[in-house]
Amino acid sequence: MPNLVTIGNINGLYGVQGWLKVFSYTDPISNILDYSPWQIQGQTLKLQDGRLHTKGIIVKFETIDERNIAARLLGSDIMVNRTQLPAISKDEYYWTDLEGLTVINNEGINLGRVDHLLATGANDVLVVEGECQRMIPFVLQQVVIKVDLTHRIILVDWDADF
Repeated sequence: MPNLVTIGNINGLYGVQGWLKVFSYTDPISNILDYSPWQIQGQTLKLQDGRLHTKGIIVKFETIDERNIAARLLGSDIMVNRTQLPAISKDEYYWTDLEGLTVINNEGINLGRVDHLLATGANDVLVVEGECQRMIPFVLQQVVIKVDLTHRIILVDWDADF
């Protein structure tokens, strides 16, 4: 498991005093403000202020107070140290832990690797890249039989032709 976990992305400028717009991967999106410091472009940056703004988040860092300096961070991923994240139960997983795992079905057929996940509202979906792209619902004990982080494998009850 990586030491740094991506929790968002800097996607815009806000005003002239160094505020930035943030796209949050957390749920709810405001949870991103609970984590500080952030790792951005190899720098450790502490939040001075941050809040919900219309349908997104805006933030201000302690060391950035000019728009042109803030602009250098546009497009950057926001990462935090894994130890900053809350502990999760045995049957819960951070998406970052599932990305890159090999997906194998009950017949032993390798379906590919988890490229990314999607939140659909009803359940999360594994987007698996292999001989073709497959979208497999992440439903434990029904579709997803076992997640083995040690061996980096997800066992699924999923037909290879689907």
